[in-house]
Amino acid sequence: MKLSCLPSLVALAAASVLLTGCWNSTVPVRVGPTYEEAAASQFLDSNRDAVAKLTAGFDLSSLGQGPVLVATVVNVNDLSRSAPLGRTLSEQYASHMAATGFNVKEIKLRGDVFVREGAGELLLSREIKDIARSHNASLVLVGTYSAAANFTYISLKLVRTEDSRIIRGHDYALPNDRDVQRLLQVPR
Repeated sequence: MKLSCLPSLVALAAASVLLTGCWNSTVPVRVGPTYEEAAASQFLDSNRDAVAKLTAGFDLSSLGQGPVLVATVVNVNDLSRSAPLGRTLSEQYASHMAATGFNVKEIKLRGDVFVREGAGELLLSREIKDIARSHNASLVLVGTYSAAANFTYISLKLVRTEDSRIIRGHDYALPNDRDVQRLLQVPR
């Protein structure tokens, strides 16, 4: 072998090693969310915190034996429907209330609240009053959400079933990140 070919062979070998290294470093590796990240979800924390603030200092003995019902959280602009966000929130509120000692009755409610024109009062519909009466419920957790540009605003209320009086209320916001945006989409 000629010595004059040696630099060319060395250069070719070096280029081969570099290209192999570049090829391996440019292959995209998708790293999905981890179980640790899921356990530390700020979405879950925000919703638990909202229920904790809504029920802070609440005297559970004042409820008697009647359970609490959790209605589906609905879009304030379309009270007859709810996106997956509203159903997800309701499930999380019910779980957290049960975990903190409330007697929560599992019941799936849809289209449970309405706004009286002109008065702007949040009232329980006849349907939910009948359901609450049949389950001997003393309170119902109702809520609405409203998506804006950067945040989705949520209003929660604990309503006494016997007279539709709001006993407690709490408002908070979720950032419109990818998860919230996906949950806001109404299935067709």
